[in-house]
Amino acid sequence: MPSFEANATEIYYEQTGSRAEVPLLLIHGLGCQLIHWPKPFISRLTDSGLRVITMDNRDVGLSEKLGSNPTPSIEEVLCDPLAHEPHYSLADMAADAAALLNHLGQAGAHIVGLSMGGAIAQHMAIEYPQRVYSLTSIMSSTGNPDLPSGEAQAYAAFLSTPPPDRARAIAHNSHGWRTVGGPHYDSTLCGLAAMSESAYHRGFCPSGVARQLLALLTAPPRHTLLGGVSIPSLVIHGAADPLVPLAAGQETAACLPNAELHVIDKMGHDLPEPLLGEIADRIIEHVRSVPITR
Repeated sequence: MPSFEANATEIYYEQTGSRAEVPLLLIHGLGCQLIHWPKPFISRLTDSGLRVITMDNRDVGLSEKLGSNPTPSIEEVLCDPLAHEPHYSLADMAADAAALLNHLGQAGAHIVGLSMGGAIAQHMAIEYPQRVYSLTSIMSSTGNPDLPSGEAQAYAAFLSTPPPDRARAIAHNSHGWRTVGGPHYDSTLCGLAAMSESAYHRGFCPSGVARQLLALLTAPPRHTLLGGVSIPSLVIHGAADPLVPLAAGQETAACLPNAELHVIDKMGHDLPEPLLGEIADRIIEHVRSVPITR
């Protein structure tokens, strides 16, 4: 099993494509596993001549679960995140990703982060600029508390503790994805909700999601620090995102000095199959435009 120890934590990862190709590291969002990157999306990237590296963030999937200390529930974290001591930070998760590059012998890579993964990728660009050839931030935010909040219905469906039994937990997670996916595509048919059962069997860990959420909600805002990130950046956001509003993507692009914003009209907080080609092609175009001189 391809795993390694990063910061005293076992991290699971996979690679697709030739080692001779340009490396592209994908970092997923809250509670997501590397299987939540759809296979057609990965194939489109590798077919373009990229080597795709994916990882399970700490506390999800096949990576190590860090539950040695009492963990608040997702609801308790949302109610008052500052009342709880985080088990780790987004900066620690960015360090995990940098350690993966070290493990693979990579001086750097193009970094793509989605949702919470976008925040982690932003941390990498801030803290390890020499390791990041380019940044792509998808449906993410700078963490600025002045940004508008997502819809209450989306928060309630997506950010809540699933029932303990298998069938209801899978249905709960599927409903969450279907809600945040927005009105244009049925996530249970063509989005990440369709992976709910396989994700449950591979690495179901609600307490890990709560710990990740606590790290996310207690992270310092990045909007000022992003002004010092000079690498070429791409921000992709859906106009129909009910969880992280478009304003968050617009601000992310505005804060980055060398960024382009790509808005997809019918995209919510999901990766629906009909939009995978557009998302992948935009990333490929972005990566190809960046000369690697380091």
